[in-house]
Amino acid sequence: MIRQQTPTRREIMRGLAGAVAGAGVVSSLGRFSIAAQGESVRTLPHVPGKLAVGLRRREKTDDDFRVINETAPWEASETAVIICDMWADHPCKLAAARVSRMAPRMNEVISLARDQGVAIIHAPSSGVKYYEDTPFRKRMKNALLAKPPVPIQGWCYLNEEHEASFPIVDNIRRGEARVTGCDDPEAKPHKATDRHQHPAIQIIGYDGVSDNGQEIYNFLEQEGRKNVVLMGVHTNMCVLGRPFGIRQQKYLGKNVVLCRDLTDALYDPRDPPHVSHARGVELVVEHIEKYWCPTILGQSLTKVMPGTAGPTS
Repeated sequence: MIRQQTPTRREIMRGLAGAVAGAGVVSSLGRFSIAAQGESVRTLPHVPGKLAVGLRRREKTDDDFRVINETAPWEASETAVIICDMWADHPCKLAAARVSRMAPRMNEVISLARDQGVAIIHAPSSGVKYYEDTPFRKRMKNALLAKPPVPIQGWCYLNEEHEASFPIVDNIRRGEARVTGCDDPEAKPHKATDRHQHPAIQIIGYDGVSDNGQEIYNFLEQEGRKNVVLMGVHTNMCVLGRPFGIRQQKYLGKNVVLCRDLTDALYDPRDPPHVSHARGVELVVEHIEKYWCPTILGQSLTKVMPGTAGPTS
């Protein structure tokens, strides 16, 4: 997919500026309605336990950015992970190989996070159709409708009023490639690649499956999940731009972060700034830390702080 730029939109910036306040109004109304009925609409167990989340962000100084590391306590039951486009295959074969390398580690992290009470949403875009008859898909479709504070867009493009130009060039298509930014030596079309989620990542228990921004927002609101972790691929494209991605979650007022050790970018070292693929990924992560949200390591989601998980024996 080509990451494009469009003219800035006034309503997007209004949404970004007022996201926190707007989301608070919607959430507050929802909580009032639930309280009035005397029952919760949550479908996932709401259990105690605080995660010690290590956040890394970059703050603007006079002529540069400085790195800030801090730890924040998050309620596990107020946290959700969205897994973006971890497909079983990909038109770019080196990208597919990196997904296969990442998938077992991602499965271990989400398995431990799930045990602590974190909600897991699988979003294999264009592959959701394979899960239509599963309880995981039905769980997302059945979530109560929630009115978002700003429009949920089909794609959230680079926002020139909020972020600088991208640090890598990722819009060059070579040979017969179906995607840009592919670092295969000889890119091929690779038509009809498998859009199932990678088989190393389990979909189980109370998990959900959706690539629909409104469905995912409904579910997050219904379950009281204000902390949203994005992991998966590709950082410079779908993780930022999808209707459930970082930019959209920011516009909606969610406390969104990127899991920086469980992501990858589509970047070809033959393109500017002519750095290694690994460094290209780091540059994208740094861009997100500067302009959009903090990043975390997956280990922050795997255990809760001692004494926060409830009664002890």
